[in-house]
Amino acid sequence: MKRDDFDTWSLGELDAVEAALDAWVPAAAPAGLGDAMRYAVLDGGKRLRPLLVLAAAEAVHGVREAALRAACAVELIHAYSLVHDDLPCMDNDVLRRGKPTVHVRYGVAQAMLAGDAMQALAFEVLTPGDTVAPALQARLCALLARAAGGAGMAGGQAIDLASVGLPLDEQGLSDMHRRKTGALLQASVLMGAACGVTTPGEWQALSAYGEAIGLAFQVVDDILDVTQASSILGKTAGKDLDNNKPTYVSVLGLEPALRRAHELRDAARAALQASGLGDVQSLLVLADRVVDREH
Repeated sequence: MKRDDFDTWSLGELDAVEAALDAWVPAAAPAGLGDAMRYAVLDGGKRLRPLLVLAAAEAVHGVREAALRAACAVELIHAYSLVHDDLPCMDNDVLRRGKPTVHVRYGVAQAMLAGDAMQALAFEVLTPGDTVAPALQARLCALLARAAGGAGMAGGQAIDLASVGLPLDEQGLSDMHRRKTGALLQASVLMGAACGVTTPGEWQALSAYGEAIGLAFQVVDDILDVTQASSILGKTAGKDLDNNKPTYVSVLGLEPALRRAHELRDAARAALQASGLGDVQSLLVLADRVVDREH
């Protein structure tokens, strides 16, 4: 796929996701809760997870409505996790996506409730009634719940908080990030794949691709945290170093971390090429964008 073709595809898909989120995130939630939710999820972010859902669904000729709902549900879970991660009791950050964090703008209690409500809304979006087959609704809910819970994102966050100031080797660091960051990215790919029909081999290949991309994303995040300014990142640069958290740069060094990111990108591309699926160009480009990004 040429860059212009991918850009045209991704812009169209991003517009579809933004329109759906705008329609499904309720401004009318009481006592200003809707405003906080919309502030947290609309008009910001790379939307990598929705694009992975939609690209994987395209590769397996998946059901469009189910894929769009899955894309929005994943983004709602991601947005809720950022709201909670930024709270004073967690990472205590004041900048996210280039603007004040939700608790800075709306207060800590409202930020907690906004995150709670977005988590619940994700599963409401996945269960629309008769327009998506009930079995597919259940499968999508299961994939997302497992990726977001104790075995996935929340468990990884718990390890992260427990690891402040402690030495971690690369294996321990990777285990943490496969849960904290990687699980939701891998689930994005698998939720897209679940919207179509796959052989066991195709499913495994997409799973391997998602795992590699999930880890590569975090390696690059750690690199950017020490090489880019806050104004470019849209969040506070150097935060992990200031908080004495282990990162791929602190554990491996900058140049080895860069090599590790490229190795993971190569593994993701190899998994796709071995999958036997024909329409994987968007997924291939997304692998490059994860590693080559500047913010």
